[in-house]
Amino acid sequence: MRRATWVPGPAELSDVELLLDGALSPLRGFLGADEVESVRTRHCLLSGEPWPDPVTLAVPEEVAAAEEVELHDAEGAPVAVVRNESPWADETGWHVAGPVVATGGTTGVLRRLRPTAREVRSRLPAGPVLGVLPASPLHHRELAQVRQLAAELDAHVLLLPRMTGPRPEVLVQSVLVARPELPEGTTTVPVPLVPRTDPKRDALLVAHVAAAYGATHLVADTPVEQAPIPVLEPPEVVRDHADRWRPAAAVAPDETRPGLSDERLRELLDKGEELPAWFTTPAIAEQQRRLHPPLAAQGFTVFFTGLSGAGKSTLARALREELSRHDHRAVTLLDGDVVRRNLCAGLGFSAEDRSRNVRRIGYVAAEVTRAGGVSVCAPIAPYHADRDAVRRMVREAGGFVLVHVATPLRECERRDRKGLYRRARSGALPEFTGVSAPYEVPEDADLVLDTAELSQDEAVDRVVALLRERGWVRSWTSA
Repeated sequence: MRRATWVPGPAELSDVELLLDGALSPLRGFLGADEVESVRTRHCLLSGEPWPDPVTLAVPEEVAAAEEVELHDAEGAPVAVVRNESPWADETGWHVAGPVVATGGTTGVLRRLRPTAREVRSRLPAGPVLGVLPASPLHHRELAQVRQLAAELDAHVLLLPRMTGPRPEVLVQSVLVARPELPEGTTTVPVPLVPRTDPKRDALLVAHVAAAYGATHLVADTPVEQAPIPVLEPPEVVRDHADRWRPAAAVAPDETRPGLSDERLRELLDKGEELPAWFTTPAIAEQQRRLHPPLAAQGFTVFFTGLSGAGKSTLARALREELSRHDHRAVTLLDGDVVRRNLCAGLGFSAEDRSRNVRRIGYVAAEVTRAGGVSVCAPIAPYHADRDAVRRMVREAGGFVLVHVATPLRECERRDRKGLYRRARSGALPEFTGVSAPYEVPEDADLVLDTAELSQDEAVDRVVALLRERGWVRSWTSA
């Protein structure tokens, strides 16, 4: 029997974990072509059972040819095996289809806190069960809404925090600390349910997952059509003059006080300011700050791009020195030449190798950022797609600033002490960016610098000013 291995993306790996947990019942694996077509056109499986969203796994053609596909996580540990009974292809590529079977090891984050859906259902008390699937911390308002609905239904509360975002374990912890504010006996199980791109299908899938774990009702902010269980809109609660959240009908209009908007909450978190006591508890506020530290305490990446000789490396080193003198975070310099000698040794200068070089830099920069450090990168990075890929990787972990060092080609050639441009124009150096290979000028740069017109200090000052404006660094007085 031919077996292949494959590392799914984060969203697909979450689907694997949900399948193994029984949270996507009645699905036992990834769907085949006929089932996918049925879900897309009829919103139900071939059996007629309603289903909101195709659960599929895209793979290369050579993997799709295998009878079994062993799935690994990002660290290379085996997670599950797909019995590839009916592989199929469409305009997007190849897909495997068939049952997913666990390999026997533990998978996913917070595995010990995640019993299977069947185990959860078996432990629930008889009667109504109110499902709550938060994707953000629960504060006084949301907690009051859950308590009110649970009381009206005389329901047990089933709290299923969604494990999403770059730090799902912190998100879950920020929800868990709210349990003392919920009805006694609340059941809590984290679920690795990554949001879908279509909000309506995502909301419907949430309802199916809640039902799989035993919920008889679901609380949701938006209406959900064709849900397997009743979906209830959160009741209106208001804050009175005693800073208590109460049902709106129990408080006169002249006794109400405004709440805290999402924009204001983010502003307070970005600046590291205290959250009001009427808004949340101290324990939840502490976890919220862990989930969203002040910008000046988070990691970030400054990514310089430009032609050879534009001055990227010079500016990157000067910025590293400036940040190291005044900021508390460790600064890592990922310069093009240094990276090629170490991290990317063996790569050439073809379009494919250039992409690998830039994306490897992006991966390291994202990890530095995730750890709360500062990464300063200075590759040529000639292609839009690679710069966008780096931006996405880093922004999952912290801040990202793209700086286009737009020094004119003529000035870059004038500075060329190594004679690289001369060799490129003579044909001795093929695939040289700006001469025999393209440079796709970034139209989405956060800052554009021309070192033919700016001194080194002026250019660095502009980068630092942008970082201050965006909140990533605090002001300082240069010595």
